[in-house]
Amino acid sequence: MRVDKYLWCIRYYKTRTLATTACKKGHVRVNDDVVKPSREVFPQDIIILRKDQINYRLKVNDIPESRIGAKLVDIYRTDTTPKEQFEAKALLKYSKDYYRKKGVGRPTKKDRRDIDDFTDETSLSEI
Repeated sequence: MRVDKYLWCIRYYKTRTLATTACKKGHVRVNDDVVKPSREVFPQDIIILRKDQINYRLKVNDIPESRIGAKLVDIYRTDTTPKEQFEAKALLKYSKDYYRKKGVGRPTKKDRRDIDDFTDETSLSEI
């Protein structure tokens, strides 16, 4: 089975087009080789997939006939992604939440509320 179809079948991508695009951009590796979407996948292959800033590491157990239900995904692949990948994404999310360059645009509603909360707390502590 083609690698783009396999990734679509085991529900890593919502459409075949997204899976094909990821392969063309070089986000998919099979046995440490960057592959085209038409590359055949066989059992025991190792797929490294970069999606949402996480490098997923998958081992192909079997090839499905067609797209499968979410509950059956574990039959066809083994996910060996290190936990550090998910923890790094969580930390990245927190760092992006409060990052905005000084002087770039007006404060958002959230920024305004944070500023108001901060000023209210400092005025109460002075009393």
